[in-house]
Amino acid sequence: MDIATLPAADGADTFCEGARLLPVHGVRGGEAYAVQDWVAEEVPVALEFNGISHAVMLATPLDLEDFALGFSLSEGILDHAHELYAVETGESELGITVRLQVASAAFARLKQRRRTIAGRTGCGLCGTESLAHVSRELPVLADPAGLLERQAIARAMLQVQSLQTLQQATGAVHAAAWCSADGEVQWLREDVGRHNALDKLIGALANNDVDASAGFIAVTSRASFEMVQKTAMAGVPLLAAVSAPTSFAVATAERAGLTLVGFARKDDLAVYSHPGRLAAAGYGAH
Repeated sequence: MDIATLPAADGADTFCEGARLLPVHGVRGGEAYAVQDWVAEEVPVALEFNGISHAVMLATPLDLEDFALGFSLSEGILDHAHELYAVETGESELGITVRLQVASAAFARLKQRRRTIAGRTGCGLCGTESLAHVSRELPVLADPAGLLERQAIARAMLQVQSLQTLQQATGAVHAAAWCSADGEVQWLREDVGRHNALDKLIGALANNDVDASAGFIAVTSRASFEMVQKTAMAGVPLLAAVSAPTSFAVATAERAGLTLVGFARKDDLAVYSHPGRLAAAGYGAH
């Protein structure tokens, strides 16, 4: 069959930060084509604390200062944002290095963690040497001033979809958004990794002194154990995910006092823990 050569895919003539314009060949409607299209960037990002390498993550190279702070807070390396003194990034052929200067107390906590954790993967647990290191102590989450309406979650999920500019261009990234109690998206971050997107969001909230407990987080992924734990570490009382949770995530949410919502799509949702934060009408809570 003949190949139709096109200058670019729809929308590819507009610059897209966090993506690269690459040649793509395929078949659409039975016809072969060749275009220039946006592909999400994924690069190794190394995090160094006071000159010591701690972790290397595959991430989208956007909002890396937010990512570094959010990761440090959600992983319990920093207790407060003010323990981070400076952040610098440097690029090489191998990837990006983010260098953090942190308080001595935070560095001591990090060295203690390095004695007990040998490595990490996307599941968040590989390399942990003891079951006692899996579930760390989480903050007690306070109840918001009023009940959250189901429609607020639906509104937030719809807005998240419309605000995902990188996802619209590439189809390859997740988003995490912090939403006000009425479901308005206030902060949103994207990344090829769901955990990274959430860490970027947590860092943005901390960098901008947002009272995270006054709203909720919406994510475009499943609700894994680590997503729940990071949300709780950020002091956010409700996590709404477009997909399903795991049993470990539900157990962790119960323990943390976090309301965990899954399958949040249009007007539908499923509540897996602490349903008392949601208005009962419309989802069957009593």
